[in-house]
Amino acid sequence: RQKTPNEIALNILLASLTIVFLVAVVTLQPMATYAGAPQSMIVLVALIVALIPTTIGALLSAIGIAGMDRLVQRNVLAMSGRAVEAAGDVNTLLLDKTGTITLGNRQAAEFLPAPGVGADELAGAAQLSSLADETPEGRSIVVLAKTEYGLRARAQGELTHATWVPFTAQTRMSGVDLDEAEGVHQVRKGAAGAVSNWVTENGGSVGDEVSALVDGISAAGGTPLVVATKVGDRPARVLGVIHLKDVVKEGMRERFDELRRMGIKTIMITGDNPLTAKAIAEEAGVDDFLAEATPEDKMALIKKEQEGGKLVAMTGDGTNDAPALAQADVGVAMNTGTMAAKEAGNMVDLDSNPTKLIEIVEIGKQLLITRGALTTFSIANDVAKYFAIIPAMFAGVYPGLSHLNIMGLHSPQSAITSAIIFNALVIIGLIPLALRGVKYRPSDASSLLRRNIGIYGFGGLIVPFVGIKLIDLIVQYVPGLG
Repeated sequence: RQKTPNEIALNILLASLTIVFLVAVVTLQPMATYAGAPQSMIVLVALIVALIPTTIGALLSAIGIAGMDRLVQRNVLAMSGRAVEAAGDVNTLLLDKTGTITLGNRQAAEFLPAPGVGADELAGAAQLSSLADETPEGRSIVVLAKTEYGLRARAQGELTHATWVPFTAQTRMSGVDLDEAEGVHQVRKGAAGAVSNWVTENGGSVGDEVSALVDGISAAGGTPLVVATKVGDRPARVLGVIHLKDVVKEGMRERFDELRRMGIKTIMITGDNPLTAKAIAEEAGVDDFLAEATPEDKMALIKKEQEGGKLVAMTGDGTNDAPALAQADVGVAMNTGTMAAKEAGNMVDLDSNPTKLIEIVEIGKQLLITRGALTTFSIANDVAKYFAIIPAMFAGVYPGLSHLNIMGLHSPQSAITSAIIFNALVIIGLIPLALRGVKYRPSDASSLLRRNIGIYGFGGLIVPFVGIKLIDLIVQYVPGLG
């Protein structure tokens, strides 16, 4: 997976600061020798240790561990700290419609036969073609045919000379091929587009009446499944449409509004046709949708978003989701999913609750805000230490520098010693904040920058002066240090 922009920026910043302070210390020795105040190697090394950004470097692990721990408290296992960090930088969120945005228990509500077809004939064909469909929708069709039309649900083993066609995400159809006296009797049931193509390829036509039924169900937010049949060499014909009803979960619009305030684009992924997808998307309040999605479509969408420099998060639970989960920057696999999905993702949700992805993003945001706050403090801290130590070191050679020694440090030795001790103590003192984290509030980048500079930038300038002075007062009374 690609590095996050935040990770790249922090690495560049820390490397640049380290190089700057190394150059400053290395060039300090010739200047000090020329001025008649050469410094020992011990002093120079101590000065480097005090100035390079060791504070944030030492706290990065604590911040990452704390983020992973907060996820564990919500029953989410992160495979790496980078996964948590990437969650905070996510720009695009891909969510499956069924089970995430909707309740996930789409049920067959009614059978709508095509002109010239009896309701019993449609119900029988729908039930027969659903016996090889293990999805909840397929089972609900079998139940509806039994309860509404009194058709007994036959077991697959009862039908001899039958070739079953199970439902797959690629074909978006299920059915059966039966050997009969008139020839092979094929029955298919599935998404409107997939079955319509099958009918056309087998010499039949869908008809305007069936298309109107499909459009009407889709416009109402339902899911239409078309049932078709073909006997021997005769052209395929459409028997009718099955109406599946779906319900959007309560409070989803509010959650998507919150994600929008975070600057995250939400995309709903569904195998439904565009009309149904559009109706559900508008009701739920997502920004965009991908209809009639295949595993390849998911991959293409993720790559397209990433090519624009965005980070993408998605949830999945099936083997067909594995390639997309591996491609996404944050791939959250459901614990009830397949092993392939869990191996491909970099997080596993033990509760198998796809909506938890929203909480994961919030935890990632908190991790980044915490790291940004402590980085601001660390940089200000280093700058303050530099201007606290240098005047004390050269005040004896350049008396004018004594005016910059505003803390009145006792001697160069005590200044260096105090800075080294403070450098160690401040890391210990900041560990609780790194573990607890800075509280996250949805706001824009400029507000966060002002907050970091106002609290942690100003604090990073003041704390070293106070801390080093207090330590200097103690050190100057210790034999050999003062």
